[in-house]
Amino acid sequence: MSSTLICVPTYNEAGNIERLVGAVHANEPDVHILVIDDDSPDGTGELADRLAADDERIFVLHRSEKQGLGRAYIDGFAWALERGYERIVEMDADFSHRPRDLPELLRQLDNYDVVVGSRYVAGGSTRDWGLLRRMVSRGGGFYARLVLGCDIRDLTAGFVGWRREVLQTLKLDDVEASGYVFQVEMKYRAHQAGFRIIEIPIVFPDREVGDSKMTPDIALEALVRLWKIRLK
Repeated sequence: MSSTLICVPTYNEAGNIERLVGAVHANEPDVHILVIDDDSPDGTGELADRLAADDERIFVLHRSEKQGLGRAYIDGFAWALERGYERIVEMDADFSHRPRDLPELLRQLDNYDVVVGSRYVAGGSTRDWGLLRRMVSRGGGFYARLVLGCDIRDLTAGFVGWRREVLQTLKLDDVEASGYVFQVEMKYRAHQAGFRIIEIPIVFPDREVGDSKMTPDIALEALVRLWKIRLK
């Protein structure tokens, strides 16, 4: 059995998931992949089931409704811990996280507890983003670091590797954020717990197929939730 599980949450990613799985295994043939599907209307879950039926490295976790990115990852992490995986990686299905960056992320997990694929350290960047999106992303990151007093440059990053012991320590049931601020809360908790965290540079291109999952409600949750995280 592989010691590494890649968790990939999906909602309407039928145009990406088969290529994504193939690209991950082209770069890291031995890893297992868990597709966490929120009852996608476009048939992503059924497509993932067909992929899993033909490849023992692929698994599917079906959820009955769309419950938010944070809950998807927490369910995926719990699934991984129950089955004994030692390294668990978060990764988007839309190719904004490049499979070619997986080998370096996994290599760094040999020496660190948490590895963050970062857009905002030397060598990292975004590609094909508009000016407004870049300003919102950088401004949001600065605001989060200011509120939390945390020096991680890319707190909102979603391409992250975790050692098993980190997720066991963080008490996942206590993580309340359901949207993208989940990423901030998890990193902040790991930082406060004293785990060894490293950011490695990645290029973050805009998604190739499908629509962004970011909404105004998610952005508003992030602004409010940061203070709740800090006060707690």
